[in-house]
Amino acid sequence: MNTTPQPDPRDRPARLTVGVVGAGRVGPALAASLQLAGHRPVAVSGVSDASRRRAAALLPDVPLMTPAEVLGRAELVLLTVPDDALPGLVSGLAETGAVRPGQLIVHTSGRYGARVLDPALRAGALPLALHPAMTFTGTPVDVQRLAGCSFGVTAPEELRLAAEALVIEMGGEPEWIAEDRRPLYHAALALGSNHLVTLVAQSMELLRASGVSAPDRMLGPLLGASLDNALRSGDAALTGPVARGDAGTVAAHVAELREHAPQAVAGYLAMARTTADRALAHGLLKPELAEDLLGVLAEEATATGGTTGARGTGGANGARGTGRTNGARGTGGAADTDGSSDSNDSNDSPESAEDPTGSDAPGGPGHPGGPGRSDAPGRPDGPAGPGRPAGPGDPEDPDGPHGPAGTAGPEGDAR
Repeated sequence: MNTTPQPDPRDRPARLTVGVVGAGRVGPALAASLQLAGHRPVAVSGVSDASRRRAAALLPDVPLMTPAEVLGRAELVLLTVPDDALPGLVSGLAETGAVRPGQLIVHTSGRYGARVLDPALRAGALPLALHPAMTFTGTPVDVQRLAGCSFGVTAPEELRLAAEALVIEMGGEPEWIAEDRRPLYHAALALGSNHLVTLVAQSMELLRASGVSAPDRMLGPLLGASLDNALRSGDAALTGPVARGDAGTVAAHVAELREHAPQAVAGYLAMARTTADRALAHGLLKPELAEDLLGVLAEEATATGGTTGARGTGGANGARGTGRTNGARGTGGAADTDGSSDSNDSNDSPESAEDPTGSDAPGGPGHPGGPGRSDAPGRPDGPAGPGRPAGPGDPEDPDGPHGPAGTAGPEGDAR
């Protein structure tokens, strides 16, 4: 056993003073992680009681200050505010002279790259975009979760090594994201992580309604296996009635949902349609079974009054599809997507950076509450700104003006 005394991290050379603007769920956790690496948190801004509690729990003895005062003390500043508040915050800080030449200004928004920090860059700061792909709770457990967490990194080429070094010091894994791909990157995380929470919560509600006393215990192993299968095998992991082409089962599901949970119908149909598209494209859903299934989805969507599923889906070869007499037309599989891909803009944060948001992907819908059945070897059936007018303010203040434009923002989780 090594008994050699270890140096105090605070005594290490080349350590930075760290400030946090926006004590949401992510900022204090990142600052605490940097503290473990030997950096020294010196100031944090936060107005609400929740912000103050988070700062006290994760950064004890670090004083609360205004954003301008935080920048006045710190060599490395973390801007951990909601995405929509970030541009105004950066502009407000730069316009009031709070930004200093040579200062590292880091934001944790998944949506934006480094260009949103251009006002700070013009003031001589060094801009970095470091977005942790993780969901945050605002508690000390977040610091532990950063170990092995991927960070979406965007920065000028000359600062790339510095950005990656900071991520590694926080225990993360840097993943370089091009400036123009940040919105797509963030949309992917939101789709996988944020929407997963909605799906799981909805599934638990339905299981309770069906009489299951412990839906979390029932779903845990099933969803864990579905996620593992999806991460390992992608679309090959799809199972359930849609992938099998069980049109009657899908119709029965929708009928039950209409009676007991009408608010869930639109989401079920949208996910079923997307699952059918992917199952067809990858040869899992047989074309001869697809027609009845797609007809059910189209008819149910029409009955719902929406457009989901109103177009039939073509076979795996991308052929135009199997529309019914209600005028539905087919959409090809992966080889023919009507050009509607890769241009969507969305958000995760992780509250992301807070929450990464994180990311997961359950399998296709199965039989709610029922045991999994195997329709293929090894594939268990699965269910599927800040700144008050005179200067930068606290972007976490949900009631006050945030930035020159005076737009209010929610309590800050950057992401």
